[in-house]
Amino acid sequence: MNERPVSGFWPLGGTSVKSAMAIILIDMQIDFCAAGGWIDQLGEDVSNTRAVIPPISQALAAARSAGIAVIHTREGHLPDLSDLHANKQWRTRVHGLGIGDMGAAGRILVRGEPGWQIIPELAPQAGELVIDKSGKSAFHQTDLEVELHKRGVSRLVITGVTSDCCVQSTMRDGFERGFECVLLEDCTAAVETPNHLATLEILKAYGGRWGGVSSLAAFQTMLERADV
Repeated sequence: MNERPVSGFWPLGGTSVKSAMAIILIDMQIDFCAAGGWIDQLGEDVSNTRAVIPPISQALAAARSAGIAVIHTREGHLPDLSDLHANKQWRTRVHGLGIGDMGAAGRILVRGEPGWQIIPELAPQAGELVIDKSGKSAFHQTDLEVELHKRGVSRLVITGVTSDCCVQSTMRDGFERGFECVLLEDCTAAVETPNHLATLEILKAYGGRWGGVSSLAAFQTMLERADV
């Protein structure tokens, strides 16, 4: 066993490194990263959120091969919008098309609609945990924390979109709950590049106040060195 830490990751000493680890893919949904989805319909460029699909796919393949837990999240609301507070709804409508409104891929961010689905390239496999959330953080009013503890997971490798919103919210909340978090910076993106870069600088400051920031290559190296 090699105890030397890989860049951005925890030391590899101790036992059951892989069994204590999970990779989480945050909100890789049609509404956020596909043509015809919500972001696209707002007139925004989805090239950034689509650009991370290949590296996330590689990270996902490495995780599956290593046998570590895989978690997917979907942001969305009940069809009657009873779990959508007024403040969130009106703020999304500032741009013209808000949560619950009818769009080209069904009602925006409503569970069961086409746009709410995870993109086919990163579709969950049987047995992988899918967390449906109505907030930004994957921990907000979900059973994610309970499910992680049930699986013996204490370390989260974070990927997905968007870095300046749901990704960083999940990372911060994970830290507050005692989980060791590492964000793969080339497996996350924001719609606006300046927002993405600013988010990474904040997360990297002071050695990482909420966890580490690493890369796909480092993740793959870490898995090769880690104990089961």
